[in-house]
Amino acid sequence: MNDERWLSVDEIAAHLGVGRETIYNWIEKRKMPAHRVGRLWKFQKDEVNTWIKSGNAADKGRRTDL
Repeated sequence: MNDERWLSVDEIAAHLGVGRETIYNWIEKRKMPAHRVGRLWKFQKDEVNTWIKSGNAADKGRRTDL
């Protein structure tokens, strides 16, 4: 059983080193693993880390090798 506590938008943004808007965009456009609790979004760090490692957060439309 996973006893990891749920993280808020601010906490997961800080963990990933991105802004709140990026988190909301990833939820909407990239299917970031997030769970709605009332009006709030909550996250499990291990789910988000797995999602990041799978490459789903990568901006496939932007070239970084220029």
